[in-house]
Amino acid sequence: MDKKLIYLDNNATTPCDPRVVDTMLPFFYQYPGNAASRNHPFGWKAEEAVDYAREQIANLISVDQKEIIFTSGATEGNNLALKGVFEMYKRKGNHIITAKTEHKAVLDACQKIEKMGGEVTYLDVNRQGLVDVNELEAAIKENTILVSIMWANNETGTIQPMKEIGAVCEKHGVLFMSDATQAVGKIPVNPKEVGVHLMSFTAHKMYGPKGVGALFVNRKNPRVKVTAQLDGGGHERGMRSGTLNVPGIVGFGKACEIAQKEMAQDAERLSKLRDKLETTLMGQLEECEVNGSVEHRMPHVSNISFKHVEGEGLMMTFNQQMAVSSGSACTSASLEPSYVLIALGLGDDLAHSSIRFSLGRFTTEEDIDHAIVAMKKGVDHMRDLSPIWEMFKEGVDLDKVEWSEH
Repeated sequence: MDKKLIYLDNNATTPCDPRVVDTMLPFFYQYPGNAASRNHPFGWKAEEAVDYAREQIANLISVDQKEIIFTSGATEGNNLALKGVFEMYKRKGNHIITAKTEHKAVLDACQKIEKMGGEVTYLDVNRQGLVDVNELEAAIKENTILVSIMWANNETGTIQPMKEIGAVCEKHGVLFMSDATQAVGKIPVNPKEVGVHLMSFTAHKMYGPKGVGALFVNRKNPRVKVTAQLDGGGHERGMRSGTLNVPGIVGFGKACEIAQKEMAQDAERLSKLRDKLETTLMGQLEECEVNGSVEHRMPHVSNISFKHVEGEGLMMTFNQQMAVSSGSACTSASLEPSYVLIALGLGDDLAHSSIRFSLGRFTTEEDIDHAIVAMKKGVDHMRDLSPIWEMFKEGVDLDKVEWSEH
């Protein structure tokens, strides 16, 4: 196998598209102005570039450009939306509903809100990773102010029934927020069409630069307000102070423009490659299963459990040549099994044996062929070393084995 590194971890971050980098470069040196400097041409040029990018971003998700608030990324966007709504609407109520499979940026912000006197309901999901809309409706109370459900899951790619959730929120007069980080730029995302009032997303998941994101905040019917979490010069309509990252925002805009033109063909190509990866691995290796919904999922994501193989150990057999993930990038520092997979009903052993493949714009068929070879070799190697696999092959019922603690 050649020394080319295969990158199949695009849900953690995507490579920056060269067209995005080219658009950003002049704003590092040729046009160095601060977009808030209103009294000279350098500032005007920066402000003009930011306005144009805001328009490009708004066009991708079919909203008004005045509804786009720039942030440093989706983590900040989630925090601004959740804490900002909680503080702004606390006279009306203090109850928020979310799901157990949300990103840590949502779950940790919710835990902070609980410490601030809020009440949070964490919904279960089914084996496909989908929220039950009836359960969600049953959880709404007099004091519920916000429902926060991610558009697409970062580990499994499962897409939630957004329109149905939006309808329930509208019926009960509750605000609906979505962390759409993994969906925007890869599938059509239109918050107004499904009744989403706040939505966070970020550039680096869609071939733009790291460190810049946006929060969509609905302006009419209803007009949503959030309490600022950063105080300063009152930038971004008073919702998010701080000097704007002009080169980053310019790159974000370009990434959105490219996504709008190429998203459909990217999705079609990547779903074929993803299906090839899955069917070939399933055909060549026994005891594998796909996690999450196969029907309702992102076109480029596959999360597969390889039974009786430890995921971290498996990755060590090929991590010099291929990048995949055994969870989300934000939790990979911990050796706990993925809480998302546990919420789907997987046992610790299966959750530990799972690998997430996330393909991207620059993934080739050759990359997939190499990945298949590396995975098969790695799984076979790990199973050859595993006494548990040997017992399983001999027909021992592993559920009935009494394991010693020592």
